[in-house]
Amino acid sequence: MAKTNYAFEKRQRDLQKKKKKEEKQKRKAENSSTQSEPTDVEQPEGDLPETDAGQGSS
Repeated sequence: MAKTNYAFEKRQRDLQKKKKKEEKQKRKAENSSTQSEPTDVEQPEGDLPETDAGQGSS
């Protein structure tokens, strides 16, 4: 009877884990890039343009 090659099996499992992890990171990066686009358009509160509408210049 042939001996089981545990090193080969372990290597295959490790390759599958690595592939799955890379796919997950890729999906995560795609999701975060599509969600972050609208937030890039927003301006921080300190950089808002000043207006004379609320100052009552009568």
